[in-house]
Amino acid sequence: MGQSENQQANGRSQGLPPGQRLQRGWPVLHYGPIPRFKPATWDFQVFGATASGEKYSWNHDAFSALPRTEVTGDFHCVTRFSMLGSRWNGVAAATVLELAPPAANVTHVMVWAEYGFSSNLRLADFAAESTVFATHRNGDPLTVEHGFPVRLVVPHLYAWKGPKWVRAVEYMTADRRGFWEERGYHNLGDPWQEQRYSYQEQPGEGPEL
Repeated sequence: MGQSENQQANGRSQGLPPGQRLQRGWPVLHYGPIPRFKPATWDFQVFGATASGEKYSWNHDAFSALPRTEVTGDFHCVTRFSMLGSRWNGVAAATVLELAPPAANVTHVMVWAEYGFSSNLRLADFAAESTVFATHRNGDPLTVEHGFPVRLVVPHLYAWKGPKWVRAVEYMTADRRGFWEERGYHNLGDPWQEQRYSYQEQPGEGPEL
């Protein structure tokens, strides 16, 4: 098993990927305004190519009551800083897949956040043991600047693949680029291979721009 595969398998700290530097704090980086959380209207949806053909939805209380997990995983920002060994607590992506099963021909997901922001993932990356819809880091609730009430964390990929302020997951039977992937970021985003930008993509690594 290669280094990148090992990262994907367990999500635990394996040191710094190439081109990254160790970050002691957690900088705040995002595009656009910070959304206002409205618990009475907030929901989390799963739609698209579900096995049942139905859309699934949880309000904030119901989502907060879902089974929880804690994973230890790194956070690698494409701007070249990395935080190692954070503890992320929340709802495992695998739990969402179990409660809202995808159709057999689903290959990718699009994770949707506030203001229409999105990021695409291969189904295998989304289903990885370490992928989590995080509500806490190192025992503390996320701040609104870092994605409260829910952000996706995918430790084995660059952090833009884990949007803040997540609201929905769309199951897809073919790949489609998300917000940053349409704007020049690599379609896959593996930090161990320094997959930062779309011009680095090899044939078959993403839809045509």
